Amino acid sequence: MAWDMLIRNATVFDGTGAPPAELDLGVQGDRIVFMGQASTQAARVDLDARGMVVSPGFIDIHTHSDMSLLIDGRGQSKVSQGVTTEVTGNCGFSPFPVNPAHLALHLDLLAGIGDDPAPLAWTDLEGYRQTAEARGIALNIAPLVGHGALRIAAMGVRSDAATQTEMQAMCDSLSLLLDQGAFGMTTGLTYVPSRYAPTAELLSLCQVLAARQRLYATHARDQDLEGDDHRYGPLREALHLGAAAGVRVQYSHAAINTPSEWGSAADWTRRFDQAVDQGLDAGFDVYPYDASSSALTQYLPPWVQEGGVAAMSERLQDADVMARAEADLLKGWSAHLIPWLWERVVLARTDGLLGTQEGQNLQQAAGQLGISPAQLVLRLCRDGGNRVMVVLFYRTEADMRSFLTHPRSVMGSDGSAMCFDQGHRRPHPRNFGASVRVLGRFVRELGDLDLATAIAKMSGRVAERLRLHDRGTLALGQAADIVVFDPAQVADRATYLRPTQAAAGVCHVLVNGCLVLHEGEQTSARPGRVLRAA
Repeated sequence: MAWDMLIRNATVFDGTGAPPAELDLGVQGDRIVFMGQASTQAARVDLDARGMVVSPGFIDIHTHSDMSLLIDGRGQSKVSQGVTTEVTGNCGFSPFPVNPAHLALHLDLLAGIGDDPAPLAWTDLEGYRQTAEARGIALNIAPLVGHGALRIAAMGVRSDAATQTEMQAMCDSLSLLLDQGAFGMTTGLTYVPSRYAPTAELLSLCQVLAARQRLYATHARDQDLEGDDHRYGPLREALHLGAAAGVRVQYSHAAINTPSEWGSAADWTRRFDQAVDQGLDAGFDVYPYDASSSALTQYLPPWVQEGGVAAMSERLQDADVMARAEADLLKGWSAHLIPWLWERVVLARTDGLLGTQEGQNLQQAAGQLGISPAQLVLRLCRDGGNRVMVVLFYRTEADMRSFLTHPRSVMGSDGSAMCFDQGHRRPHPRNFGASVRVLGRFVRELGDLDLATAIAKMSGRVAERLRLHDRGTLALGQAADIVVFDPAQVADRATYLRPTQAAAGVCHVLVNGCLVLHEGEQTSARPGRVLRAA
């Protein structure tokens, strides 16, 4: 009987970090059924991978593709890089649970990940799964539950602590979503409403996760709630929750954003290592760029955002409130710890509000309008809410390289699977190039990582963190999520000025045994699934 596919003459990196082997791979249905020498075996599709690397499809541990893949199931920006699974629900954002009584607030939350609004025709993960798979998606989704969505569903957008009834509602909802296959829960502790949660609330939810052995992933706070050393307070809270609840911790997109602390990545990782050496199950992820991106509202004073976007917009109509907000904003962002360097904040999406243009920095745009940059920030947020996106150049590549090469790190893009046609928008190039940038720049050009380690940081080690048992490695019986690429040519081509460019050097991509990229061109196949945690 002929196999569905045979990949011949492959230099196979199995995703474990082990050295490569020269093998042929046979695929039947959605599984790998052969690894060895099979030169005479017949197959319906025969791919010659001579001179190429064959590896597990990349699992992006930190993405915001929750809605982008429902809007456009092709996932072009990620398929072209060899990504086969998107881990969604990060930074407290997820499209479930949905409380119909708070629908507008749920939509406002999801606007913060940069997508156009779309109907939420479900209330839970199972409904989301059915919708995504019915529409057809090219990649798999491994869903996490966003704490922001949990909190909105239980109590709307309030800055006070949850009542006992509301806390129980959050725990019950999280339990249901874990039953439905969610791989864990995330927090976005600089975003409304997740930022309003006290540590005790997070501890209760982490205990639910620990009982099910699911992951806690955290976009940490910008300050220490206990008022201690601000440099390590956010890390300390994450590690405290891991120890107190017995939950596995994934620290999201490790970075040093404060200019006065640039160069201190080694100090940060030393503290992380100490906790792991004491028995904590913890890891962290990083993306390979020296700039971040998010909704501009993240940098507003918390009091401005209480009650949600509509309440914020109404509040900022008042001149006295606007003056108070400007004075507070000028103290800096991230709990006033980071000074505003207006020329380092670039507009990525404004939809033309106030006549601004994507690609301008705040200093340029404000000067064109004859107002202060702080006033511009507030007016854009007032009129555009969470959909106004910016790119911030507040990091150094040296710190990022320290994080990327650390033994306990894995790579996550913090981007989304999106189409190449983004119109006038200038999304962060991480959406289009993070995975291949690791292979091109940090393996081939700089030699920071060897190829086996880099692949493992984007496949097998990610699967270990998620406890995703049937993907992330190439072995008999594993899911046939596979990428074939040219190690001499693979590279990112996306830039900050021209981000929507496809990766180079990726030849073939299989998702669940189906070719979604063939000879560098995307096919019409939509074999992706919304995966279930075991």
